[in-house]
Amino acid sequence: MATELQCPDSLPCQTQQVVSDSALNPELLRLDEHTPDYVGGSCAAMAKLTLRQEDTECSVPAERDPQARSDATLSSENSSGTGDGSNSDTFVGDSLPVDTELSWQIGPQLKLLPMNDQIRELQTIIRDKTASRGDFMFSADRLIRLVVEEGLNQLPYKECMVTTPTGYKYEGVKFEKGNCGVSIMRSGEAMEQGLRDCCRSIRIGKILIQSDEETQRAKVYYAKFPPDIYKRKVLLMYPILSTGNTVIEAVKVLIEHGVQPNVIILLSLFSTPHGAKSIIQEFPEITILTTEVHPVAPTHFGQKYFGTD
Repeated sequence: MATELQCPDSLPCQTQQVVSDSALNPELLRLDEHTPDYVGGSCAAMAKLTLRQEDTECSVPAERDPQARSDATLSSENSSGTGDGSNSDTFVGDSLPVDTELSWQIGPQLKLLPMNDQIRELQTIIRDKTASRGDFMFSADRLIRLVVEEGLNQLPYKECMVTTPTGYKYEGVKFEKGNCGVSIMRSGEAMEQGLRDCCRSIRIGKILIQSDEETQRAKVYYAKFPPDIYKRKVLLMYPILSTGNTVIEAVKVLIEHGVQPNVIILLSLFSTPHGAKSIIQEFPEITILTTEVHPVAPTHFGQKYFGTD
């Protein structure tokens, strides 16, 4: 338990070393009580000391102790997973943690949404075979929206200046033009509405790929894109990455239409390690954004979402 004591700028606690608890007046260290406000003087600027009942030392403010500031920075890095500790996570992109071993095996092109209880619950409902179709679709749409929002965050922005209703100038950002979406039919179409909810006027192309019954190889049956797709950055939508073969064929079709792999961002909900690794090995410049990498993917997603299960 800690108690915060405050003293004015003129008191010696700001410039002298802090003594141990045993040398301080017990009346001033009574827990759950604060020292009275000082009258006059420079009361606005107060130095804070953190006194712990079980400690024998007081902490000096980090801004006054360079060593403490350095130690605090190192401690913060280690606790947040950005230091060199063996249990730390690897961060790629904008605060998107990926397991260190997984990142080493697959590469920094794989990005995961930061895990929290909300995302975990949505994943659980989608995987639950007893979930109703209504609950499944509701959870899937929510998870899709989170992935789409983060996918849009990977696109380039440019600075702009706007005028507020009160006449003030505000420096903000806006999307650079030249983005489009491409859904891999049929399950990829489930993500189209989430993209349109965020970008009302965005153009969306489609690719139909099915596996040949005899060879089990993915085959392209239909492809329709904006005429100038070779000039655009592409959000490729496919919710479940199992083997990665379907996405690989889709990317090949995009390349045939002049799209470079480094402008393709694959939006997915679930991926297997094999699927993600296969795609990145084939196209090292592509970016994959997903919520989970797990050996078992919910391959029933398309059937249950569209009611054909």
